[in-house]
Amino acid sequence: MKLTKTLVASALTAATLIAGGMASAETLRLGVEGAYPPFSKKEADGSLSGFDIDIAKALCAELERECELVEQEWDGMIPALLANKYDAIVASMSITEDRKKKVDFTNKYYDTPTRFIAKEGAQFELTKEGTAGVKIGLLRGTTMQCYVEKHFPDADIKLYNTQEDVFADLVAGRLDMQVNNTLQAIDGFLNTDQGQGFAFLGGNLDDVACLGEGTGIAVRKGDSLTAELNAAIEAIRADGTYKAINDKYFAIDIYGK
Repeated sequence: MKLTKTLVASALTAATLIAGGMASAETLRLGVEGAYPPFSKKEADGSLSGFDIDIAKALCAELERECELVEQEWDGMIPALLANKYDAIVASMSITEDRKKKVDFTNKYYDTPTRFIAKEGAQFELTKEGTAGVKIGLLRGTTMQCYVEKHFPDADIKLYNTQEDVFADLVAGRLDMQVNNTLQAIDGFLNTDQGQGFAFLGGNLDDVACLGEGTGIAVRKGDSLTAELNAAIEAIRADGTYKAINDKYFAIDIYGK
């Protein structure tokens, strides 16, 4: 554990040194969110933290680039990238065929399943007929929205700008269920006081067309930055930095197969 903390601290310190002491290095602007714990969240002092944030800083350090994190709400992530607000998106974005029509993606940097969440003991049938009229909360513009609209078109689908708002309405009883990344659901909701009395409903969801083939970093089409980031991901995987960041937040390896 001490070695793990040292590796993480070294990577983040290196990113800080690059940001503060390499004025000649070209700034790498990375779009992040800040409302999707434990992948990204905003601390009381206004700073950003989480798995995505640490990965972003580690990639900047590996590339020896000054790192600028640009906060952006989820549904504006790709439009802001295309408008040159930042150079890449490090925000738990699933690699899907639909998104690949607009942007390029790096190789994955993690891959975890998606599931429904409802009150413990809920008896909803996860079929088209069983979800008719059922209020399902979703983060707007996500792979989960694609999945639910495709498989449960008669559900009463409610779209939100932040995952925190989805959880709040689920707890308040304004939603019957919601769909989420399993790790984000566990650490960001089910293992918190707010999530007591709720549980996963059904098994892992499977639809590559909607849910994608892992989580990658989005870059503007044709940008050579894609290859640079792929090399940086491979490098932090090889030198232990990725594992150190992974182990800081999760008890399992979220990279996948």
